[in-house]
Amino acid sequence: MLAGRAARTCALLAFCLLGTGAQDFGPTRFICTSVPVDADMCAASVAAGGAEELRSNVLQLRETVLQQKETILSQKETIRELTTKLGRCESQSTLDAGPGETRTGGGRKQLGSGSGKNTMGDLSRTPAAETLSQLGQTLQSLKTRLENLEQYSRLNSSSQTNSLKDLLQSKIDDLERQVLSRVNTLEEGKGGPKNDTEERIKIESALTSLHQRISELEKGQKDNRPGDKFQLTFPLRTNYMYAKVRKSLPEMYAFTVCMWLKSSAAPGVGTPFSYAVPGQANELVLIEWGNNPMEILINDKVAKLPFVINDGKWHHICVTWTTRDGVWEAYQDGTQGGNGENLAPYHPIKPQGVLVLGQEQDTLGGGFDATQAFVGELAHFNIWDRKLTPGEVYNLATCSAKALSGNVIAWAESQIEIYGGATKWTFEACRQIN
Repeated sequence: MLAGRAARTCALLAFCLLGTGAQDFGPTRFICTSVPVDADMCAASVAAGGAEELRSNVLQLRETVLQQKETILSQKETIRELTTKLGRCESQSTLDAGPGETRTGGGRKQLGSGSGKNTMGDLSRTPAAETLSQLGQTLQSLKTRLENLEQYSRLNSSSQTNSLKDLLQSKIDDLERQVLSRVNTLEEGKGGPKNDTEERIKIESALTSLHQRISELEKGQKDNRPGDKFQLTFPLRTNYMYAKVRKSLPEMYAFTVCMWLKSSAAPGVGTPFSYAVPGQANELVLIEWGNNPMEILINDKVAKLPFVINDGKWHHICVTWTTRDGVWEAYQDGTQGGNGENLAPYHPIKPQGVLVLGQEQDTLGGGFDATQAFVGELAHFNIWDRKLTPGEVYNLATCSAKALSGNVIAWAESQIEIYGGATKWTFEACRQIN
């Protein structure tokens, strides 16, 4: 019976000692002490001289727990880094896979989904893939230019123009076959650095020749058209493609701005025009970006416009405004669709700024953002220093003989400079729209 009581005493004493420790236990020693039946065993163990040793054990246990926590945190950080690197390796292997190939983990190569813009943490496309993408865009641009030349040749039948057009079309078809052949070679893994270089030089040489021949045709087309019968084309959403109006705006206490627009860009058609002055980049801006409605900005104040123009059809739009009470009106295809007031009231439009078509300015004449660039076609951009009447706006939208040209900015080819690949084509409103 005494032996049993001693065993129970040891077990309870061990519980007392461990109960004062930490949640995770290191090496532990058990102490047996003979105590009276009615005594507090935990207090007796301390009184028996185990206090210092108990304190030492508790400190040692706490130190062990802290070390384990630090080890776990370190291991978590290492696992996170390894996971990131593994993800990048898997992404790279997915990029290298052929069309339709499935990589471990379920990743599938997505064709044509990348924008080509490198951002932090992204893996850029291989040089060969990047080159082929650029060649594809260039070929598409050349084909568009040829389609415009086709239209021009129908209106101005010339055997020389038609023969040149047929020759250029044949060369473009040959180039497309070369690019497709190169894509197949890359997918089969047969290409090498030397072959890539030779193929690129050959194709770029052919493209340069095509550009020169098309430019000659376009020059003849330009020489034969009236100064206001043209349109601007912005085929890509970039931060370098734009047009600049040679003239600036005077100080204006009222205005009307009108233009023809055609776009199917989504989300948002971008910025058809922006006017910036020193100290105010958003002096006068027309913009539709993201999923927002089209807006007119005056001195950075905003009014939402009821335009719906991203359906791939030509639309004539006008916005009128006056400083008195900031009253504005919006017209689409000759009909007033909305109006309001309190848009930058009693703030005249400041002079000596920069007027840009196709881009939104963050700084005077620059600071372009690709996400806010205009994508589509634009023509007959005119500005007046007064509010046009509804009848005058209707005449513009219906191409009436009574239609006026802007007395501040009149649409004229000699007044428009283009940059970054924007192009000019023959355009006659109400004759070839939609």
